[in-house]
Amino acid sequence: MTASARIRALALALPEATERVSHGESSWFVRKAPQFVTMADHHHDDRLAIWAAAPPGAQADWVSRDPTRFFVPPYMGGRGWIGVYLDVPSADETEDEKFWNDVADVVEDAYRTVAPKTLIRKLDEDSR
Repeated sequence: MTASARIRALALALPEATERVSHGESSWFVRKAPQFVTMADHHHDDRLAIWAAAPPGAQADWVSRDPTRFFVPPYMGGRGWIGVYLDVPSADETEDEKFWNDVADVVEDAYRTVAPKTLIRKLDEDSR
C-alpha cells in the first residue's frame, strides 16, 4: 500500500472525516476544521509529507524524538502543527511498523485537536 493510501485509510476511519483538495493537495477535515494536509514536492523539495494539527507540546516532542522524520512545517508550525516525512526509508519491517503506528498516533491526535467533543466521544466509544 502506498504512503498516500495508508494516510487516506487512517484519516477516513475517523468519525465524519472527509477528504478534499485544498491548496492543490489532498487534505482531511473534520466537518469544516482542517485536520491535516499532504504535501508532495512542497516548494520543490522532492519530499512527501503530512502537516497535521497537534495538541500543545506534541510538535516539540515528536521533533525531538526523530528529526529525520518529524519537523516543524512552514506556515502552520507556528500554530503547533507537526510535519511528518512519509518518504524516509525504514531499516526493516519492524521499524516501518513502528513508524506507521507513530503516524496513526499523529493522525488521531490531529483529529482530537480539531474535532468537536461529540465526535471525540464517538471515537472513544467506538474504540472500546
